Amino acid sequence: MKRSIIIALFVCIAVCNTSLAQDTPEPEKPQNSLNGGTIESQFDYLNDASNNYQEYKVVKKTNLSKIKSNILDSLKVFKDQIVEKNSQINEQNAKIDQLNSGIENAENELKETLAAKDSFSFLGIQVYKTTYSTMMWSIIIGLGIALAYFIYKYSNSHKVISETRKDLIETKEEFETHRKNTLDRERKLKRQLVDEMNKKQGITS
Repeated sequence: MKRSIIIALFVCIAVCNTSLAQDTPEPEKPQNSLNGGTIESQFDYLNDASNNYQEYKVVKKTNLSKIKSNILDSLKVFKDQIVEKNSQINEQNAKIDQLNSGIENAENELKETLAAKDSFSFLGIQVYKTTYSTMMWSIIIGLGIALAYFIYKYSNSHKVISETRKDLIETKEEFETHRKNTLDRERKLKRQLVDEMNKKQGITS
């Protein structure tokens, strides 16, 4: 009997505490806490403004709706900012692409200018000055080598001609000497022949 009375008293006390906890008025908080500040500060306010029930928090529907509305508004603002930032990024990318295109065109024009400066038209063909200079020097060197070769050959030919003339003169001189010697021998032979004939005929010379 006593146990039943004690249990009944504990139940009555628990019920009374629960009723008092539910009927306890919410502590007054500044309402502007849900009307400004960061989301984190608003959740802090909501946590402080809510009643405790065991391990739960009892939140007013108005406060819950308010913070939900604030979160949605913040998300909309963030989305608008993201869209704006993406638009700015796209604009910046377009400007960067335009600048890159301008730089590429400038580089191409510079290359063309340098090419035009370092080259000229020769027989309708665009020739670089370095190539033309190399070609001309090659031709000059080739002509110089050819001229040196012809001079060498001419010098050799002149030497051969001089030696041939000298040999010819010597040959003529030898021939003339031989001719004179032959004539002298013929004269001697003729004289000897005449002397012999005279001897035979008994005529003294």
